[in-house]
Amino acid sequence: MDTSVLMMLDRASKNHFDKVAYRNGEESLTFGELRKLTKAVGSWIARKLPPESPVSVLAGRSVITPVCYMGAVQAGCFYAPMDSAMPIARLNQILKVINSEIMLVSKDNLELANSLEYKGKIVAVEDILDTEADEALLASAVNNLTEYSPLYAIFTSGSSGVPKGVITSHHSLLCYLDGLNEVLGLTEEDILANQSPLDYIAAVRDIYLPLMTFAETVIVPKNEFAMGAQLFETLNKYKVSTICWSAAGMEVPAKLGAFEEVVPEYLNKIVFSGSVFPGKYLKIWQENLPKARFINQYGPTEATASCTYYEVKEKVTEETVLSIGKPYKHYGILLLDEENNAVPEGKEGEICVKGPCLALGYYGDAERTEKSFIQNPLNKNYRELIYKTGDLGRIEADGNLTFIGRKDRQIKHMGHRVELAELELTALALEGVEECCVLYHADKKHLYMFVAGRAESKDIVLHFRKVMPPFMVPRKVIKLEEMPKLPNGKTDMQKLKIYFK
Repeated sequence: MDTSVLMMLDRASKNHFDKVAYRNGEESLTFGELRKLTKAVGSWIARKLPPESPVSVLAGRSVITPVCYMGAVQAGCFYAPMDSAMPIARLNQILKVINSEIMLVSKDNLELANSLEYKGKIVAVEDILDTEADEALLASAVNNLTEYSPLYAIFTSGSSGVPKGVITSHHSLLCYLDGLNEVLGLTEEDILANQSPLDYIAAVRDIYLPLMTFAETVIVPKNEFAMGAQLFETLNKYKVSTICWSAAGMEVPAKLGAFEEVVPEYLNKIVFSGSVFPGKYLKIWQENLPKARFINQYGPTEATASCTYYEVKEKVTEETVLSIGKPYKHYGILLLDEENNAVPEGKEGEICVKGPCLALGYYGDAERTEKSFIQNPLNKNYRELIYKTGDLGRIEADGNLTFIGRKDRQIKHMGHRVELAELELTALALEGVEECCVLYHADKKHLYMFVAGRAESKDIVLHFRKVMPPFMVPRKVIKLEEMPKLPNGKTDMQKLKIYFK
């Protein structure tokens, strides 16, 4: 297996020099052009920074963004991607943590970059694309690059608002891609469509799978995801065969009735992750694409991307709760109880991940790293790290893993254990409930349910009274026009707490 992403890039350029790697509307880059431009950027950076230095990147949904990323890698450095759509305060937090000396930006983000609290050097990547490649300097820069060298630092956006820079090595990413593509089986004939922001963990599939498989990635304009039919027309225009999208992103076209106008006729491999995909929306996808493969993924950024998968071969119903399956190759899963003992089959425990796909830790945060990445308590004989996800799961008789919910969202209410995720899934199965989030007010001992959609609060309460024991009926159901969201598309629970009264 390769020891760095640069080896994949070199091979792709050699074997498919003129084949498009990334496309964004009329803008495109071939594998040959990608290699040439990354070497130009890498030569410029290598003259400024020593190997393994961080390089901040502020760019958008453009083919130039992967050039920034791999340009940093060509210099023997690693990159910290940022999304220009993030709040300025968030960008400043990230910059403070990563403390880079250089920030690469696209010209359309230059004004934003100059408005930030950043003391390093800001350079527009377009201004250095004509730098002559210094092969000797590049070779020297990557001379000490090993497969365990850092590749990127992606900042998670937990609801606490405190960013954690998850450092991932070349080896971890390569192992993940190897396991993923063993299941997907992509070839140079495949075309992917990117949905997530290019600074987000899900985008590593769209950026690096083309280097491994010689496939092509189409970067879909962000606004099209709010226009279901237009989105599907774009997928057909570029003959997209594969999508690796968030479950939330897949819900939108189903909600908008996009399939009633256009069906993505080339789409045959559909991977989703990030949150629970309600059966009522997956059912719509299955009915309209009966020959497509549907794969549910689960996994945290700290395990590179997704560590388990489940191929959905059954026809789902509105009540279906999908399994998260079994580990990809290179991953191991264990479930531990509160005393760090293994739990038996059929019993719930905290999902823990082991294997070469684990991140190197949190950048500049040894305390949180040591708390989350611990010695495997089941292994007393040699050093073996595991990552404690904070998620609860259960191994079923068939060996598949069931996701139960967050450990920190399991509450004790009126003497009973209550999983807030269970209440959310119950509400989402109702007609007219598009989004749902349940929070617990510990002081008042009240369950708060926040919903978006056509359903009326009183009807939701009546339904819960019919199907749930009294202690699981929400005390308050609050209707919203839409849920407040974090930059990664998940619900911003902190903002919902303003309704606690």
